[in-house]
Amino acid sequence: MQYDVTVIGSGPGGYVAAIRCAQLGMKTALIERYPTLGGTCLNVGCIPSKALLDSSEHYHNAVERFSAHGIEADNLRVHMPQMIKRKNEVVEQTVKGLDFLMKKNKIDVYSGHGSFLAPTKISVAQPDGKTTEIETTKTIIATGSKPIVPPAFNYDKKRVITSTEALNISEVPKSMVIIGGGVIGLELGSVFARLGAKIDVVEFLDRIIPGMDGDCSKELQRSLQKLGMKFHLKHLVTAVTPGASEVKVEFKKKDSEEIQAIEADYCLVAIGRRPYTDNLGLENAGVQIDEKGRVMVDEHLQTNVPGIYAIGDVIRGAMLAHKAEEEGVFVAETIAGQHPHIHYNLIPGVVYTWPEVAGVGQTEEQLKADGIPYKSGKFPFKALGRARASMDTDGMVKVLAHKETDEILGVHMVGPRAADLIAEAVTLMEFRASAEDAARMSHAHPTFTEAIKEAALAATGNRAIHM
Repeated sequence: MQYDVTVIGSGPGGYVAAIRCAQLGMKTALIERYPTLGGTCLNVGCIPSKALLDSSEHYHNAVERFSAHGIEADNLRVHMPQMIKRKNEVVEQTVKGLDFLMKKNKIDVYSGHGSFLAPTKISVAQPDGKTTEIETTKTIIATGSKPIVPPAFNYDKKRVITSTEALNISEVPKSMVIIGGGVIGLELGSVFARLGAKIDVVEFLDRIIPGMDGDCSKELQRSLQKLGMKFHLKHLVTAVTPGASEVKVEFKKKDSEEIQAIEADYCLVAIGRRPYTDNLGLENAGVQIDEKGRVMVDEHLQTNVPGIYAIGDVIRGAMLAHKAEEEGVFVAETIAGQHPHIHYNLIPGVVYTWPEVAGVGQTEEQLKADGIPYKSGKFPFKALGRARASMDTDGMVKVLAHKETDEILGVHMVGPRAADLIAEAVTLMEFRASAEDAARMSHAHPTFTEAIKEAALAATGNRAIHM
């Protein structure tokens, strides 16, 4: 078969790239090595984890908050198999939606492991042992990433697990140690903490979610500690020893030789992800990778081989589904001869704990490091009527603006529905709005978005009304 474009990998970047290519009139093929489309995000990442986050939050609210609302609920319990079943149904429905979109856009889907035989020739090793070869004018590599699991951690998929196995635990664990205080570890840790598990987080750095604004790290840690999560910051894991029904995790402070140990039902390894290019045949196409295993691309996301592009987790930048989607559209439109653009600085980051964390633009730490003059305005959710009405008073919104021009340089928040609220900040910053612009926008009352207006007012000269 001959195609204009072949996409390897059907995660958010890959399937979006394939759809946009098809919309632009290209004959498109999509190759996926797993039985279902959607990649990590839809199958064992974003979608199933959010399903469990919502389920666990419902239970937590029933236990902790219903009585305050005048709702009496006795004999509450968690039926984990049903929670997992609902999660699987959400995944199945989402994947079926992708199958429909492929047919709608007349995209040929190949099931099997794709690898380069030459720059314009790709082999697909099918599950039944057969092999199909296709010719393609352009190729988009969208093979995503895999969890990083050092051999010393003795990853056995039973007691020492990654996010993939954590999404299918059949019983609520009594205890869990999480190695890594990043997004994945904290999201899944909060799921099990809400359900009653004792959670210990061991983090090498001096704060959690280190890539986000420092105030967000402090606010989130304070909130998660209320759930009972315990944090061991500036600690190094020295040994992980799985047993038949438990796991032992040994660790120490970075400036100490004293070994501490915790025994738990599970150890979740969440120290990051690596680009997935295993057996992709890049050497057959002459595609170069860097020292971290990432596919090297230019400003057009094209590799050193003309006609071969790469997007998403497999290249530089944040490993975010929506970043991959933007790059998928960017490459499709570039191939079509258009002139798209991506503002990488304006791709938001989100942590789906509760309260949620979201940020876009530069953090306060980055502004200080770069010597950029700025002013800051903060507003706490506890001062917001809508937040008090829903009992969601943890967190704050912070607006950072240029000290001289007043242009918004960053917006960072911890609070209810922050994942949705951040879109307002992205919109403002796309149009290079000032803090004054945000402060003068009318926001419906009472809403969570009023916190953005109040933080913008604070940034323009301590003009917040309700603080």
